[in-house]
Order: sequence, then C-alpha cells, then structure tokens
Amino acid sequence: ILNEIIGMSSVSLISQSYGAGDLERTRTAIEQTLVFKALVALAAGCIGFAVLRPLVGFFTSDPRAASSALAYGRIRLLTLPLMFSSYTVNTALRNVGEARKPMLIMGASAVLNVVLDPLFMFRRLPVVGLPGLGLGVFGAALATVVSTGAAFLLGLGFLASRRSRVPIRPRGLLRLHAQIDRQLITIGAPAGAEMLARHLAQAVVLKLAALHGTAAVAALGIVFRLFSFAFMPLVGLHMGGATVAGQNLGAEKLPRVHATARAALLVGLIAAATLSLAGWFLAWPLVRIFTSDAETLRAAVPLARVFCLVLVIVAVTFGLGTVFSGAGYTLPFLVSALLAKFGVQVPFLILLRLVFGLPLTAVWLSFLASELTELVVVLLFYRAGRWKVVRV
Repeated sequence: ILNEIIGMSSVSLISQSYGAGDLERTRTAIEQTLVFKALVALAAGCIGFAVLRPLVGFFTSDPRAASSALAYGRIRLLTLPLMFSSYTVNTALRNVGEARKPMLIMGASAVLNVVLDPLFMFRRLPVVGLPGLGLGVFGAALATVVSTGAAFLLGLGFLASRRSRVPIRPRGLLRLHAQIDRQLITIGAPAGAEMLARHLAQAVVLKLAALHGTAAVAALGIVFRLFSFAFMPLVGLHMGGATVAGQNLGAEKLPRVHATARAALLVGLIAAATLSLAGWFLAWPLVRIFTSDAETLRAAVPLARVFCLVLVIVAVTFGLGTVFSGAGYTLPFLVSALLAKFGVQVPFLILLRLVFGLPLTAVWLSFLASELTELVVVLLFYRAGRWKVVRV
C-alpha cells in the first residue's frame, strides 16, 4: 500500500513536470521519489521485521512452514528499500518517455530470477542435474533480491548518465524536499485507502464464499490467478495512458488528454473483448490446468465466465481512469471502490447468502455488480471534469 501511495503520486508529479517542460522540477521529483520512498520502505521493513514472527505464528503452527516463512520474509523485509527503489526507477523512466528501457530491464530481471531460483533453491538442479546451493525457500528470496538489485542498478545507472533525458544528481539523493515529500504522500493517499478497502472487501468475500465449502474457496483462488494474467495488458495500458495524460496536462493540452483516454479505452476494450471471448469458450480447459477436482471445476467455470464480463467492464474503467492518475486526482478511485465493494458487493453477498441462501452462482454475480458500480462512478467523475483543473 505504501508503494502504491507514493508510486501513484510520483506518476503525476514527474509526468506533469516533464510535460510542462520544467526539467529541474522533474529531476527533483525523481530524486525525491527515490530517496523518500526508500526511507519509507526502510521504516516499514523494520516494523515488519519486528512483528514477522508473531504474524507467521498466527497463520501456521507447523515449525517447518514457520521457519521457511521467516527465512523468506526476513530477507525480503530487510531489502524492501531496494524493491521500492527499483519500482521508482521504472516509473521515472516511463514518465519521461523512456518506456522501452524499463520493459527491457524488467525482462532481464525476470530472466535472471528464473535462472537463479533453481540454482539457489536446490542442491541438485532439476533436469540438468548440476549442483546447486540448496538454500531452499531462503534461496528463492535471495534470487529475487539479486535480480531486483540488478534491475535497480541498471536503471539507476541510466538515470544518472548523460543519455537520460533528465539525468539525476547524487547530491539530490542526499536531501529531502519537504513540499514534494508531502505531495508524495497526500496525492496518492486516496489510492492507498482504495487498495486497503479492496483488501478488506476481498477478505469478507472470501469468508462468505467459504460458507459454500472448500471448492468455492479453491475456485476463487484459481480464477484470481488465471485472470491476473488477463488484467496485465489493461494495467500496462493504464500506466502508459496515465503517463501521456500527465504530460499533456502539464503542457495544458486538454484535447490530447481526452484523446489519450479514448485511445486507452478503445485498445483496452479490444484486448479485453478478445481475451474474454476466448476465455468464455475455453473456461473449462483453462480451469483444468489448475485442478481436476470435479466440484471445484463446477464452481470455477461459472466464475471464470463472470470474470470474462468483468474484464470488459474493467477495460472501460481503466481507460477513463488514466486522466485521474495523470492529474494526481485519485479521489474517484477511492469513492468508486468504497461504493462498489461496501455499498454493493458485500451487502449483496450478505443479503443473498445469509438471508435468501441463494446458490454459489449468485455469489459470483456480485463481482459483476461491483464492477458495474465502479464504472458508473468513474464515468460520473470523468464527466464532472474536476480532473481538468487539478495540477500537482
């Protein structure tokens, strides 16, 4: 959530400053995002490290599972500033028009992680039979840290070089800028609250779905994983659209901001409709990749088809939402999430399940009702036009 808050704020700060042609403010925004987010991550990592053992004990009493969780969690928490800084580098490059470089850096990091995972985890590498380090779960965490660190150093090296459009300065990383640091918290605060609301609602939905048995819970897990891949193109379009919208808002080119939202909506809609059509007819074989249990299949396939419809709705919501992210006007995301999740989905579920006792399919339809509500709220905020005058 902390990364989401500061990251969302930095998108509008960097892109608007760059679009306005203010390279000095753009540079300062990048430098402050790097140093401030790293400090926040350090504080969060220390707190997380202190409470990790009791948290792990809350979820499991198995000594082996607890030991593995502690080994993994501790190194990830201690290196949290590295992970946050890696995200910052990618955001900075993307928002000054260097979108290809973070893509290549992240791709190289992912390949390195795939190579290092088995090398660090296993005593004997699968398939090839070569010796590995045998570090187990700790090795998986270490592989992630190494690959993330490599990505960060590559991106930081480019940002500090003369080839960068806005080269950062080492001295800018050694001081704090109070005004910008406040904005890094306040602009994205509604987005952080939105994410918290979504997590809370998801926990309630999971609990209510569990009343239908373990197959329902398994179905939720499978479909969430399956559609996380389908949502990736929409997330990428939203991020790219927010950058372009922010740059044009900074340059006071409102017609191009409208055009950006329309383009993001249209491309996202085409991608979502294509994926949804394929997913609707291939729902059964896709779900069978994850399970062969008949009861889970019967529960998951209808949910997968509901999510095919959800994907199309989300494409429109994300397309319109690019202008809010670019403007740094994140209130619509919070309002839409609260109304959709706690004004519609959760009450809908409680009413259907606890009062009328309707079947599981009705529970799945709550996701559709929730996303339709979000779309209506976002559309109303878009038409109201407050985002046209908000500047950071």
